[in-house]
Amino acid sequence: MNSKYQILKPKWLLTVSPDFELLTDYAVVIKGDRIQSLLPAAEVREQEEFNHAEMIELANHVLMPGLVNSHTHASMSLFRGIADDLPLMDWLNHHIWPAESQWVDSQFIADGFQLTAAEMIRSGTTCFNDMYFYPDVVAREAQNVGIRAVVGLIVLDFPSMWAKDADDYLHKALAVHDEIKEFSLVSSCFAPHAPYTVSDGPLEKIAMYSNELDLPVHMHIHETAREVAEAVKNSGLRPLERLDQLNLLNPNLIAVHMTELNAFEIDRLTETGVHVSHCPQSNLKLASGMCPVAELQERGINLCLGTDGAASNNDHDMFAEMKSAALLAKGVSGNASACDAKQTIQMATINGAKALGLGDSIGSIEVGKQADLIAVNLSRLNTQPVYDPAAQLVYAVNSQQVSHVWIAGDCQMRDYRLCNLDEDAIIRRAQSWADKVSKTQ
Repeated sequence: MNSKYQILKPKWLLTVSPDFELLTDYAVVIKGDRIQSLLPAAEVREQEEFNHAEMIELANHVLMPGLVNSHTHASMSLFRGIADDLPLMDWLNHHIWPAESQWVDSQFIADGFQLTAAEMIRSGTTCFNDMYFYPDVVAREAQNVGIRAVVGLIVLDFPSMWAKDADDYLHKALAVHDEIKEFSLVSSCFAPHAPYTVSDGPLEKIAMYSNELDLPVHMHIHETAREVAEAVKNSGLRPLERLDQLNLLNPNLIAVHMTELNAFEIDRLTETGVHVSHCPQSNLKLASGMCPVAELQERGINLCLGTDGAASNNDHDMFAEMKSAALLAKGVSGNASACDAKQTIQMATINGAKALGLGDSIGSIEVGKQADLIAVNLSRLNTQPVYDPAAQLVYAVNSQQVSHVWIAGDCQMRDYRLCNLDEDAIIRRAQSWADKVSKTQ
């Protein structure tokens, strides 16, 4: 950054603040990594301290908070497309887990992460919540790239390339948590994979550590009807009931998918302050079921959006996820007003930030918050004419209309060009992995 200030002057400024303001002829002043002020554009021109500031004109754009992807398996992008059109357990047991055991190592994680980081920045995601192996590698890569991340401290009962048993996973989890404490862009959360892959003992320890360290817990829960039925058959308890008994239902829990919920469970989610990460496109592709979004919103449950991994989606496009979420909620509930544009944008920004414990830092454009911002060009054919910019963002925009991205005040994409990532080199590495993996499929 060559000047003391960056001043962004969009046509529309969508704050996603509590008042959800849509401002015109306003400017955002960035100083360092934070938003210093929101001013009428005319006032900026009158202030001498801004005479030498870097001025960025965004004449056809909405400036909005960066998108928060609340559930990813980032490095799985290198498995994109290897096992399409299969149900979840077939996909996992016969394709994904065998491929992971053969190919996943620290280099796979680093190369897969770079591919995903470039894709996410290009499509307007500035923060993501991950769940995958080698979280230490993901943390270092995210800090170096300059993208905000919450790395999942994964826990499983069975051995993997990362750890040999649940105790080993937890030991490594705490070590990674300590290692990244000083990282400016990266934090951590516990990431037990699912109720059917983690037993009571480790979950009790995670509940204890989460409470002591005030860390989120990020977990696939009630993803399919089969999962719930198997749990009842094996233990007599539905997964959420079991997690409730283990003291995991609280505001630190981010429950991913949640397609199978009864009335009592929705009551408990409301009472305990659990967050729900909705992954509509992955749920559709794997035929996992439908999250009852409209009902959860009516109950005041904090709903956020995730893409899941690129092996089951098959992309990290949060604009596509927003449109899918809004349309599905209307279709499932039979209510055309369900999950409106405002609610959907909140799901993709401030709600995700709150679920990750970052609501005071990111997710809206407010003075004092981190400058995680994106500019979206609405001058394209598919977004003309513009009557309601917020509605255009949900129902008409495609992610290729993101022109600029700032994370902690640093410009990560300018005029559609990535600033800190070598796109050609990333593609070459991805193709090299594809050549190797495809020989074993």
